[in-house]
Amino acid sequence: MSLKNQTISFIGSGNMAEAIFAGLLRKEVVQPSQILAADINHDRLVHLAEKYGVRTTTSNWEAALDADVVILAVKPQYFATAAAGVRGHFKNHTLVLSIMAGITIETIEHSLEHPAIVRSIPNTPAMVGEGMTIWTAAEQVTDAQAQAAEAILTGCGQAAYVAEEKYLDMATAINGSGPGYVFLILEAMIDAGVQMGFTRPVAEQIVIQTVVGSALYARESGIHIAQLRNQVTSPGGTTAAGLFALEQGNLRATLAQGIMAAYKRSAELGK
Repeated sequence: MSLKNQTISFIGSGNMAEAIFAGLLRKEVVQPSQILAADINHDRLVHLAEKYGVRTTTSNWEAALDADVVILAVKPQYFATAAAGVRGHFKNHTLVLSIMAGITIETIEHSLEHPAIVRSIPNTPAMVGEGMTIWTAAEQVTDAQAQAAEAILTGCGQAAYVAEEKYLDMATAINGSGPGYVFLILEAMIDAGVQMGFTRPVAEQIVIQTVVGSALYARESGIHIAQLRNQVTSPGGTTAAGLFALEQGNLRATLAQGIMAAYKRSAELGK
């Protein structure tokens, strides 16, 4: 299934849906006319139409009816209501791609009465084409449909396929929720810079570029993360002092506990 001349509908057009089609449009994977965004919030649809030039509707049924790919982007707790309005209205060739945390392929297939389901966990850096998505597919998904799903997901950044659905709850805790952890760390570092005496704009510039540069260096160098950390940690130096204080505050354990809490919550949503 090529994406050329295909209609991609979004049922639910919140932040994550916007991040995906913003990434797709940024990389010119699709044209604005190929995207149909559905949402119950009229003001939200006006904003999306004005900003991206995409088509919009308040009818989930309309979004599902003529789509080649339907992206389920409602909050998990609202899925049952959304599903009731579109059940049985998909074309045979339509691919349903879910970005909902916790809702299993089996539940989606049963609720929609449609077998071609891809389940994925993206994240909001898709907005700038730097997202990370973990995905898997039902057995009924054809090779062409899987290729279409991969084209959409890699159009927003990087994507990794996993053979077993259990890994998606794990992915939710790391890449799906991950930007939230990173933003909290950024906020804390910026606040510390302000406390030391930098203006907030300067502190933001310093911290954001430091984190961006560090992440790119880690990705491009191929060096183990611990070795990269050792490179900037001179004996008795400032980094060593800072890291020691962070270790005393149980930074590693606290982060791990946060990720595990997100993982458990994702599993609970699936039930």
